[in-house]
Amino acid sequence: MTMHKLERLLRPKSIAVFGGVQAAAVVAQSIKMGFAGEIWPVHPTKDEVAGRKAYRSVADLPGAPDAAFVGVNRHLTIEVVKALAERGAGGAVCFAAGFLETEAYDDDGERLQAELVAAAGEMPIIGPNCYGLINYADGALLWPDQHGGIRLDEGGKGVAIITQSSNIAINMTMQKRGLPIAFLMTAGNQAQTGLSEMALGLIEDDRVTSLGLHIEAFDSVAGFERLAARARELKKPIIAMKVGRSEQARQATVSHTASLAGSDAASGAFLRRLGIARVDSIPAFIEALKLLHITGPLPGYRLSSMSCSGGEASVMADSAEGRWVNFPVLTEKHRAHVKSTLGPLVAVANPLDYHTFIWNNEPAMTATFTAMVSGGFDLNMLVLDFPRPDRCSVTDWWATLRAFESALKTNKAHGAIVSSLPENLPEEYTAELMARGMVPLFGISEAMDAAGAAAFIGWAWAEPQAQPIDTSASGAAGGEHVTPDEAEAKARLIKAGLPVPKGERAGNAVEAVISSMALGFPVALKALGVTHKSEVGAVRLNLKDAESVSTAAHDLLPLGTGLYVERMVRDGVAELIVGFTRDPMFGAVMTLGTGGVLVELLRDSVTLMLPATRDDIEAALRGLKLFPLLEGYRGRPRADVAAAIDAIAGIAGFVQKNAGEIEELDINPLIVCVEGKGAWIADALLVLGENKNV
Repeated sequence: MTMHKLERLLRPKSIAVFGGVQAAAVVAQSIKMGFAGEIWPVHPTKDEVAGRKAYRSVADLPGAPDAAFVGVNRHLTIEVVKALAERGAGGAVCFAAGFLETEAYDDDGERLQAELVAAAGEMPIIGPNCYGLINYADGALLWPDQHGGIRLDEGGKGVAIITQSSNIAINMTMQKRGLPIAFLMTAGNQAQTGLSEMALGLIEDDRVTSLGLHIEAFDSVAGFERLAARARELKKPIIAMKVGRSEQARQATVSHTASLAGSDAASGAFLRRLGIARVDSIPAFIEALKLLHITGPLPGYRLSSMSCSGGEASVMADSAEGRWVNFPVLTEKHRAHVKSTLGPLVAVANPLDYHTFIWNNEPAMTATFTAMVSGGFDLNMLVLDFPRPDRCSVTDWWATLRAFESALKTNKAHGAIVSSLPENLPEEYTAELMARGMVPLFGISEAMDAAGAAAFIGWAWAEPQAQPIDTSASGAAGGEHVTPDEAEAKARLIKAGLPVPKGERAGNAVEAVISSMALGFPVALKALGVTHKSEVGAVRLNLKDAESVSTAAHDLLPLGTGLYVERMVRDGVAELIVGFTRDPMFGAVMTLGTGGVLVELLRDSVTLMLPATRDDIEAALRGLKLFPLLEGYRGRPRADVAAAIDAIAGIAGFVQKNAGEIEELDINPLIVCVEGKGAWIADALLVLGENKNV
């Protein structure tokens, strides 16, 4: 395989260091970590830095360094990077701030960042405005501060982490949860080398088992698609903590690294499509990485839980509520098997409270645990909080652990020790637990997050890899937006062959009556030029004769720019919303959900990338709370789901074909009728704009 372009920077044999205090810290930290390669400080006046001989310039170095830490001011950074590139260096970390992230208040920032990228040429640079890289596998640090990590043992493996926050990176090195870290990087402004390219370089290392990404913004859609494909090929799962759910977070992102956060719903849909699991907190991020480091992706969502407390069993059961992971009911045969190992007063269930009757009886616990784990669960959890070692004895706890270890080995099963309180699982026990094949998970909620993430990746990897998304509509729209009225919007949809009820434009009440008679009663009558008709009473439904049409027409005419008469859709079972918006990063993004007037109240929706296959659309529909209604809830008629899928796929195709001009399309409702009667576009809001990228 061709060497990745970041190979020398990530795994250097020689390091050059530029600057003052920060540079001295880099030298000292690399020495402390036992880096076996060359360390070459560069300083204009000092003869040595942290005990190593200093050189006056790039030209004076003994050779072209594999990696460089550039810790000088922003103007001098450009000069140093240019000299390193000309010398043939392998890459550089640019520590200085004051580049594009300052564009809101400093006119020079954008220009200087462009000059920095030009100076680097083909040489990779990380940053600017970043702390750099810690390589715990080789002891190579391009890092200007203290950290809490330790070097991997010879032949050891760990996870790789990339974050766009230097402070979060430092905090992660200080974790006491037993997560072995092989590499940790910060991305900074991503002026030249983006997050996805850094990640591709890291997962090629055999010592990396899985990858964690703290993402403020995606550097490249295509880059992340390449990363996800390569991760699947290498069987190295990826966890992401994508920030930007709130408006405050999006604003902070822009001010931090001048990144474009984009739509959070679109970001989530993109990650799901790639098979990258998303978590929402730093503790869940750490625990998910730890689980994946030991077990890899889980084959399914079925969990078991054992504890010697009914209270803990209840908390475990509740913690799975509303999640994909679950504690399946034991089969009668399995329940009897477990029951045979316990006393008559124990109620056998999953989660299992095995009571304290067998506590510290290792053979008895081994028999019970082995019986419980034999159920073929995807992950088996043992809830176990350790006593304080400074005040209590932990001797009895190891009998429980040995029994669980034996049960896992006998059944060749995955297992985790889950502490209800994170502080009740001491860090000094974690390495031995992992060596015994038991994942130490800190906190019940975090354990559920981790299991869900690992199970999602297992499910995603079992599915065919999704095709690349269509980004032809990405970028900002230029010029003014134009909103055709409903009659014109529907004319476009009809021309595209989409299911739209027959309708006609009318200029007055007489024309409305004539049109309704031609279409056939009952009809719907609407005021044109009104965006949200139901809010202002601009629609009348189920009009059954000429008189009611005439009366409604006189009421509606003052509200808009004209009238639209439409054949009434009958036999409706449910209403869907099918919406499309242009995301500046991802192009046209589809929102599919419960429609009608309750759309904003119920918030029952899912976001999909384009193109979306029929399977994608059907899976999205099945994930809606509304879906049981489509299947014939409590004796109601079944809906024409196939027609709904056809309509949604057709609308999506229409949007893709017109990506250069559609800014927004809102079909609400798409009325899904009983089986055999189709699905019909009852209302359509179309917003047009010119795409600068087309």
